[in-house]
Amino acid sequence: KALKNSEIVIKGASHITGGGFYENIPRMLPEGVKAVINKNSYGIPAIFKMLSVDGDINEDTMYNTYNMGIGMVLAVDETDADKALSVIHQSGYQAFVIGDIRNGEKGVTLC
Repeated sequence: KALKNSEIVIKGASHITGGGFYENIPRMLPEGVKAVINKNSYGIPAIFKMLSVDGDINEDTMYNTYNMGIGMVLAVDETDADKALSVIHQSGYQAFVIGDIRNGEKGVTLC
C-alpha cells in the first residue's frame, strides 16, 4: 500500500503462485517485450533446493511450478527501482531487483 501511495508508478504486477515465473510474469507484459530474471539476484529458500534435489525436479519445472521464494513481481521504471526498494523495505517487507524488461518475444528468460 505504501508503494501504491508513493509517487512511483507501478507499470505491472504479477502474483507468483502456481504457474510460477513462466506463466504469471508474462501476463503483465505487453507484446514485444520479455522479462529477463537473474536467478542469482536473491536467495532461494532452502525448501526449494530440498524439493529440487530430493524430488529430482529439474530447474525449469521448479520455476514453472513454485515461486522460488518470490511472491510478487512488480515492474517499475528503472529510475524508480531504488526508491521502490526503500519504500518496500520501510514497510517491513523484503524486496530485490531481480531482473529487467527487454525487447523480445513476450515471455521470461532466466539467466
